[in-house]
Amino acid sequence: MNDQNFTTTITVDRTPEDAFAAINSVRGWWSEEIEGSTDKLGDEWTYRYKVVHICKMKITELIPGKKVVWLVLDNYFNFTQDKTEWKGTEITFEVSKKGDTTEIRFTHLGLVPEYECFDICSNAWGSYVNGSLRSLIATGKGKPNQKEKGSWEISRSMIKRLAESGRGRDRDIWTQCDGRSESPDSAFHPRFSVGGEAAKTSDTK
Repeated sequence: MNDQNFTTTITVDRTPEDAFAAINSVRGWWSEEIEGSTDKLGDEWTYRYKVVHICKMKITELIPGKKVVWLVLDNYFNFTQDKTEWKGTEITFEVSKKGDTTEIRFTHLGLVPEYECFDICSNAWGSYVNGSLRSLIATGKGKPNQKEKGSWEISRSMIKRLAESGRGRDRDIWTQCDGRSESPDSAFHPRFSVGGEAAKTSDTK
């Protein structure tokens, strides 16, 4: 099963330190819709892409110039039967010197063909790593998901009512906003919050 984990490798004409810094600048290559710090060991942060995907990450390993590991603490997809695919999986970046170049090996441990999201997620990771991250390392400019123009706000009173009723933790609540001018916010899901505040982030799938 381990050899079925999605993995992709890129090579760049930059130092391992340059690559390491770019990897940790997640807003620069994956998405501008990220809440929380993404460059220190133990950091927890949240990523969101509209109402399609939201996940909460934790940096569990950080070896300067060599390796970064993210643990997916929680996850929500609106397009899979199992909404929590990714939860408990790990995303690793292994950086090494190869002659005059630097190699970055990306692996999503647990993202395997059995997952319903495998094709979509592996294609998306391939695009972000081989395209956006490579560009950020090589040129200083990546191609992340752009921050939404104007924010989707949900009234505090509505959030409070949902939390008090217990529905704020119900994944089905997401469907109640489909087609409305308001869009679901991670405030519906307290477990996705960072630092006690509702996460306002974005994702990639």
